[in-house]
Amino acid sequence: MGVTTVTDVRPAHAGTDGGVLHTLFRSEQGGHEQVALCQDRASGLKAVIAIHSTALGPALGGTRFHAYASEEEAVLDALNLSRGMSYKNALAGLDHGGGKAVIIGDPDLIKTEELLLAYGRFVGSLGGRYVTACDVGTYVADMDVIARTNKWTTGRSPQNGGAGDSSVLTAYGVFQGMRASAQHAWGDPTLRGRKVGIAGVGKVGHLLVEHLLNDGAEVVITDVRADSMERVRAKYPQVTAVAGTEALIRTEGLDVYAPCALGGALSDESLPVLTAKVVCGAANNQLAHPGVEKDLSDRGILYAPDYVVNAGGVIQVADELHGFDFDRCKTKAAKIFDTTLAIFARAKVDGIPPAAAADRLAEQRMAEARHA
Repeated sequence: MGVTTVTDVRPAHAGTDGGVLHTLFRSEQGGHEQVALCQDRASGLKAVIAIHSTALGPALGGTRFHAYASEEEAVLDALNLSRGMSYKNALAGLDHGGGKAVIIGDPDLIKTEELLLAYGRFVGSLGGRYVTACDVGTYVADMDVIARTNKWTTGRSPQNGGAGDSSVLTAYGVFQGMRASAQHAWGDPTLRGRKVGIAGVGKVGHLLVEHLLNDGAEVVITDVRADSMERVRAKYPQVTAVAGTEALIRTEGLDVYAPCALGGALSDESLPVLTAKVVCGAANNQLAHPGVEKDLSDRGILYAPDYVVNAGGVIQVADELHGFDFDRCKTKAAKIFDTTLAIFARAKVDGIPPAAAADRLAEQRMAEARHA
C-alpha cells in the first residue's frame, strides 16, 4: 500500500491550480488539516481520506464508494464531505472533528474482501486521527471486513461489537428536522396532511417513508433504481412513484422536498421549478454552490440544513466507540428537532438564511474548542 499525506494544507501561497489545489489552499471550502491518498495495486484500491478538523476530537465520517468521473472529482467530493462532517459533528454535540473517505470505483464491479482489507490498513495508518463508518456504497458487512485491519471502524454489525445500520437513526433525525420545519413553516410539528416528495429511497429514504406515513403524510417517491421504488411500493401501496427527480420537484401541491440521494440537489436549474415550500432531506451537500441558500430564502423556501438534520447516523456510530446504547442515541437524535428550531430562530434574528446560521453556530463551537 502506498500512502501520500499532505498535512496542514493552509499556506497563503500554494500554486495556481484552479481545481483541487485551489480548494485546498485558497478557497473558503479548504482549510483541511490533512489529505491522504492511497493506492493498492494488488486489490485495485484507490482511495482518499480528507481530515478537515480535529478541533473537537478525532475526525469522524463515513466511507463513500462511488464510480467518480475523475480522480479530481473524487478528491473534491472528499474535501466537501469532510468539511460538512466538521459542521455536522459540531452541531450534533459530538466530541469529534470532521473527516470523510472516498473509494474510487463502481462497488458492484470492484468491491472485494482484499480491497476492503487494504482500505482498512489505510485507515489504520492514520493512527486514530480518522474514524470511519458507512456511507453511500458501503454497508455494515463492509465495515466488519474493514475493522479486521484497524481499530477505528464503526458502523459494524452487533455480532462484531457494533451498532448495526446507522440509517435507522439517520432517518429518524431527518424526520425530527422535518417536524421542526413544519413547526416553523405552518405552526404545527406534524406532517399530517402534507405532501412530501422523497428523492432516493435507498438506505435512509425508505425508512423515512415509514415515519412520514405513520405521521399521516402523503408520500411521493422517485429513485434511479426501479427495484428500490418497487420495494417501497410493495410494502406501502399508498405511496405514489414518479419517473425522476424532475417530475418529483414539479409535483403539484408538494409541501416538502426531501433529497435523500447524492448531493447538489438544490441548483440553479432545480430551484425555479421546485414547488415545495420546505426542503429537508438526508443527502449531504444539497446546495450545488454557495449562494443557493440565499436563492432559497428569496423564494420563500425554508431550507433545513442537511448536515443538521441528517446527523442521527453519526450520533449512532460515535456512540459505538463508547459502548453502544440505542435508547441513549435515539434521545440524542431527538434533539435534532430542537437544534433545527434554534437555527431557524437564529436565522430570523440575524437576518440570514438558515444554512448560514447553522454554519455560524458550528464555527463558534469549533473556535471555542481551539481556544480552550
